[in-house]
Amino acid sequence: MTNDFKNKFCIEVMKYVEESQDSYIDAVLAVSERFGFGPEMGAKFISKPIMEKIKIEGEEINLLPKLSELPF
Repeated sequence: MTNDFKNKFCIEVMKYVEESQDSYIDAVLAVSERFGFGPEMGAKFISKPIMEKIKIEGEEINLLPKLSELPF
């Protein structure tokens, strides 16, 4: 798939989050389903900023281990 598709997918994920006030994790699942493929395929199309937001969400809901942060 092309970069145009990747951009369209990312835009759709961001729109979904804005409109539904849902998480980025749920948005990737919903948009992947809308495009007719599974979340494994959708994960290949997300941008680094969206990936970072998903990582933060995962840490907040204890799906991913939290990384140590410096106190300053």
